[in-house]
Amino acid sequence: MVAGNSLPEEIENFRDHKWRREAELRVEDASAAENLIEAIGFCAAMTDARRPGPSLYIAVCGRRDAHMPRNVQKDPESSLTWTIKDEVMQHGRVYYAKLAKGRATFIAPHLISHFNAVWGVARRKESEMLSADARAVLKVLRREWEMATGDLRQESGVAERVRFTRAMDELQRTFKVVPGEAVYEPWFTYIWTLAEGRFSQELLKKVKREDALREIARAFLDGAGMTLRGELAKVTGLSRVDAGLGNRALVEEGYAERLEVGVYRKIGV
Repeated sequence: MVAGNSLPEEIENFRDHKWRREAELRVEDASAAENLIEAIGFCAAMTDARRPGPSLYIAVCGRRDAHMPRNVQKDPESSLTWTIKDEVMQHGRVYYAKLAKGRATFIAPHLISHFNAVWGVARRKESEMLSADARAVLKVLRREWEMATGDLRQESGVAERVRFTRAMDELQRTFKVVPGEAVYEPWFTYIWTLAEGRFSQELLKKVKREDALREIARAFLDGAGMTLRGELAKVTGLSRVDAGLGNRALVEEGYAERLEVGVYRKIGV
């Protein structure tokens, strides 16, 4: 049984290794970051020990208790994480965008179709499921393929900053648009591009929703070793019902065992 909402120390040690929460395994460049993402399937970008789940920032720090300082501009670990994030985003080998609940997340190519099956919106349903502002921005990007933030606001007619940000968050969440590059001179801006332009094969692949939930749960359990009640939902943005469906599917195939309500452990860990 699990005491309260805490993990056994052997599980924490397991996560230290898998999520690079050890000094000798810490991530120091974009190549290492991409290897980490490919190995664990998905991870957050800039979260710290106060949020559950794997994180690039924690992997850069190489310790499980890493906390983001208030003044991140002067913090070398935060700055390195931000630089690595920009390089990984520009390489385009793994997926990066703000996904469910606005969480900046990296996804390995083999899991993109599964995340898309849960949160993506088919083109034929865009008119009924996307807002007018989101559709206006998407129309411009489909014509231009890539565009800086300011130009995209102007061309789409969604000039109000709050409305534009909301539209971009919606398009990222539904696997339509990704930031392709961060430019800092003469001023900071993102260059936005179509998700289908970078990951066409992955986004065209059809995956059943129940299979997607199972594989997302598997990816998390592979790196976590064990999941506490509500943890998978908090990490991914899934509802607790969907997270439970994914975890129970793993139990049914003998990949995991259910220890108590909402608590699952990978067999052999």
